[in-house]
Amino acid sequence: MEEASQKTNKVKIIVDTNIVFSSILNSKGKVGKVLFHSKGHFKFYSTGVLKSELLKHRAKLLKLTNLSIADLDELELITTRRINFISEELIPKKHLLYSENLLEDIDPDDTTFVALTKHLKGKLWTGDKELYKGLKGKHFKDVVTTQELSDLLDELEQ
Repeated sequence: MEEASQKTNKVKIIVDTNIVFSSILNSKGKVGKVLFHSKGHFKFYSTGVLKSELLKHRAKLLKLTNLSIADLDELELITTRRINFISEELIPKKHLLYSENLLEDIDPDDTTFVALTKHLKGKLWTGDKELYKGLKGKHFKDVVTTQELSDLLDELEQ
C-alpha cells in the first residue's frame, strides 16, 4: 500500500458486502471509522452486487438491528452514500474472467468485487477472513482488512 503514503492521492477502496453489513450493525466500530471518517484519504467503490445483497438480506438486517424499515432505509442510505457504484457492465471482460478463475475455489460470489479492484487498480476491503486468506494464498496482494485500513488511516492522519 505504498502508494497510499502520498497524501495527495486518494486510495481506491473497493467495498464488499460484509463491510457494509458490519457498518450497519455497528457504525461506531472500526468499519464506521474508516468509512465515515477517512477525511478524503480513501475513495470508496463497489458494484450493484452490494445493493442486491442488501435487499436479499433485508429481513435479517431488520431482525439483527431491531430498527424500523424507515430507520434501516436511512442507515443504508447514510452508509452507501460514501460509495461510488460502478456498473458491472463497465468492468472489462478480462478482469471478470481473471476474477472468476481466481475465486472458483474461494467464493465465486465475490467475482465482481475482485474484478472491480483489478479494473480500478485499487484495494479490496473485506471482513471475510476466508476470502482474505484465499486471495493472499493465491498471491493477490490488493486485499485489505479493516484493521489494515484503520492503521493506514491513523498513519495518514499523523
